[in-house]
Amino acid sequence: MEEPIVITGAGIVSAIGVGMKETLASLKAGKTGIGEMKYLTSRHRDLPVGEVPLSNAEMMKMLGVEDDIRLTRTALMGRLALREALEIAQMTEEQIRQAPFISATTVGGMDRRELYFAQEQDCDLVHAEISTHHCGSCTEMIAQPFGEFASMATVSTACSSATNAMITGANMLRCGMADIVVVGGSECLTLFHLNGFNTLMILDHEPCRPFDKDRAGLNLGEGAAYLVMETAASASKRGVKPMCQLSGYGNACDAFHQTASSPEGEGAWLAMQEALRMAGLQPGEIQYVNAHGTGTPNNDESESHALRRIFGEDLPPVSSTKSFTGHTTSASGSIEAVICMLALEHQFMPPQINWHTPMDDGIVPVTDSTPKQEIRHILSNAFGFGGNDSSLVISKYED
Repeated sequence: MEEPIVITGAGIVSAIGVGMKETLASLKAGKTGIGEMKYLTSRHRDLPVGEVPLSNAEMMKMLGVEDDIRLTRTALMGRLALREALEIAQMTEEQIRQAPFISATTVGGMDRRELYFAQEQDCDLVHAEISTHHCGSCTEMIAQPFGEFASMATVSTACSSATNAMITGANMLRCGMADIVVVGGSECLTLFHLNGFNTLMILDHEPCRPFDKDRAGLNLGEGAAYLVMETAASASKRGVKPMCQLSGYGNACDAFHQTASSPEGEGAWLAMQEALRMAGLQPGEIQYVNAHGTGTPNNDESESHALRRIFGEDLPPVSSTKSFTGHTTSASGSIEAVICMLALEHQFMPPQINWHTPMDDGIVPVTDSTPKQEIRHILSNAFGFGGNDSSLVISKYED
C-alpha cells in the first residue's frame, strides 16, 4: 500500500479575503469579492473583477519589504499565501531546504511590464521590467524571502496550472524524489489578461452566474494559494497534524480546441475518472464537487455532461466558487483546493451564489451550505485551454 499524501499547511489570498480565516468567513456568509475595478486601470471598467482587496503598497507593508521595481503583484500575493502555508505547516529552514517548490502562473510579471509601455526608450528601465516578466521569475521572487528550496519549477498550463503543480508535487512524493513539497500558484489581473479574455467574448458584464440558464461568461479574478504536501510518515516524523489527504488525482488532454471544451466533456470525464480510480472510490462516495464552473455557456454545458457521465442521475451537491472569487485562472486550482479543505474541516458546502434559473439539461448547483451527510471526500475540478483538464480528490485523513 502506498504511503498516503497529506496536506499539513495551506495559505490563501483572493478577492474574498487574505488568509484562511477571512476566506472561511466570506464563504459562510455568501459574500462575493467580485465588483468594480480598483487597482487595475482599464478602459473596460464596466467589467466586474475579483481583485484582492489590497494595494501593492499595502501588501509590501504586510510583508515588511520596501518598494522594489521587480516585485510584481503576482509575487506579492504569492508571498502572502506562501508565508501562511509555511507557518501552519511549521516548516523550519532546514525542512525548506529539503522541499521542492512548484509554483504555477501564466500572467507572471505582466502587471509591472505594462506600467512602462510608454517608456520603451529607457533601456535600463525596460531591461529591469523584462527581467520580471517571465513566469519563472515570479516563482523565484515568491520563494526568495523564505530560504533556499531544494529546487524550483514553474507550471503553466492555463487554468489547470496550479492543480497540475499539485499533481507534479504528488508524483515526486510517490516516486520518492522528496518527502515534502510546497505547491500552488499565483496570478494577478493584467490588461493583457483582461483584454485577451474580452477578445474571446467570454466575459460577463454582470457578476458571473455559473450553471445558470442566463449565464453570459466569466469574471476574471486574482489571488494565490500554496499547500505543503508530504508523506504521512514525514508528517509523523515532524510531529505535525495532517489537515487532510490528497487521495487521488487525474489529468487528461483531449486537445479538442484551443480555447473551448468538447461538447461531451471528454477530457473532464477522463480526469475525474482517473482521480476516483486512484483514490479507490466509487462516484457515490463523493459528498461534494467543487466544479470548474466558469459561467461561460461552453464550459458549464460541457462540465455538466461530464459530471453526468461520472455520476449518472445520482449527482452529489455541486457548486462553483468562482462566483465568490472570480476566475483566478492559473491559481484557481490551488485556491479552490484550499476552499475544499475548509469545507472538509468545517463541514459545509460553498453555496452557489447568483444562481436563479436551471440550465436546459444541465446540473442544478447547491445553494444551501448545510450538508445532508458528513463530507469525507471532495472532487475538485480545474480545466484549462487546449483541453488540459485536471481533477483532485481531497479527503479527510484518518490514521
